[in-house]
Amino acid sequence: MAFFFAITTPFGIALGIALSTIYRNNSHSALVTVGLLNACSSGLLIYMALVDLLAADFMGPKIQGSVNLQIKCFIAALLGCGGMSLIAKWA
Repeated sequence: MAFFFAITTPFGIALGIALSTIYRNNSHSALVTVGLLNACSSGLLIYMALVDLLAADFMGPKIQGSVNLQIKCFIAALLGCGGMSLIAKWA
């Protein structure tokens, strides 16, 4: 992985420098491309958060045995999502 990172990082930097001369921030194709890449990234983040991380915690025997603990966990998750949404507003 270190070798792969060491090879791809300079390549990405060189590609970015080469494309910076022809890239226009407000062109239609640039805005669509950035929007699609942001949507893919956020979709992957939501999937990882909900399916891989939260599902394992919410399906544990301790939480499954207590309705009160389930409600508290859901409220905490919703407050966390709301807090992240507020932070994202200024990012």
